[in-house]
Amino acid sequence: MFPQRLDAPQAYDIAKAMMDGFNRHYKLFRAESARAKHRFETQDWHGQQRAQRERIEFYDLRVKECVLRLDKEFAAGALPMSVWQQVKLHYIGLMVEHLQPELAETFFNSVTTKILHRTHFQNDFIFVRPAVSTEYLESNATGALPTYRAYYPETLERLPQVLMQLCEQLGLQCAFDDLARDTNLLAERIQERLKGLTLRANFQIQVLSNLFYRNKGAYLVGKIITGYTELALAVPILHDASGKLVLHAALFGEDDMHSLFSFARAYFMVDMEVPSAYVQFLRTLMPRKPRADLYTAIGLAKQGKTLFYREFLHHLRYSTDKFRIAPGIKGMVMLVFDLPSFPYVFKLIKDYFPRPKRPRASRSRISICS
Repeated sequence: MFPQRLDAPQAYDIAKAMMDGFNRHYKLFRAESARAKHRFETQDWHGQQRAQRERIEFYDLRVKECVLRLDKEFAAGALPMSVWQQVKLHYIGLMVEHLQPELAETFFNSVTTKILHRTHFQNDFIFVRPAVSTEYLESNATGALPTYRAYYPETLERLPQVLMQLCEQLGLQCAFDDLARDTNLLAERIQERLKGLTLRANFQIQVLSNLFYRNKGAYLVGKIITGYTELALAVPILHDASGKLVLHAALFGEDDMHSLFSFARAYFMVDMEVPSAYVQFLRTLMPRKPRADLYTAIGLAKQGKTLFYREFLHHLRYSTDKFRIAPGIKGMVMLVFDLPSFPYVFKLIKDYFPRPKRPRASRSRISICS
């Protein structure tokens, strides 16, 4: 026998508890990402690697905490679907002024699927499509950093001076080995890439306000704009043998950015109040890279999976081809299949697979020579 239908205040309490769970998750996630700056400054490389590993587990831990709270306070597992529809509506209201609404939607999906012991639902119960837009979302809080900063050199001759100002405003609490030398060299590389272009009135350098940290490096990420031309720019900052900072290299263009944000590398740690704004900026540098990949690269892997699933559902709506076993040699452990029109493969671990054949021992012939 189902419990009585909850009234609006009780449904709101459940939605509020779920939002509190997400806010706790993102507060801890952001705090750990922000501490990457101190670990970089103090060259705490073991701590940086440990934090990168531990941060991956944050999401599942917070989902579990939220599920336990809802079961304890509201007996959430016994509630009918009509209640969850009310909860979802209240949750949408809580996201209207939220700065991470897309992440909050994914958290809602994770919690509800855990509580109801299901892996998929109809659209009425979870957020298959986004309910709140993140377009042009920015923080209005007093003292909050903007998503990016813009610098206007006006002429190429002023580039070293502007780059010096840019690096000084990064707020790194350790000295550069020779910042004037490095900014002069960086200005020369930029001038080489702009050779042949006419500098327009909007000539500027835009850089994301916070650095991207990974392993032993910090990365300044931005772009150079003149007229309708935009050139992606990334500058790795490393410690030299004496412990001082150096601008290690200059990466230009979409291909270099794709390599930097490749799946073959560890997740970045970057302090973001509005993650969708960071992803939107990165998309201007790498328009061919899916947003799902970018969310994953900055440590928000669960959001990356959500966007991949939405993209896949959209593709299926317009696709007419059939799934097939992927070409190639079949494996023993996993079944691999694909959709010819979709650039990904899907893998399923088999319930049963035969034991591997043991290679026959080869008999070596020994000849005795007198």
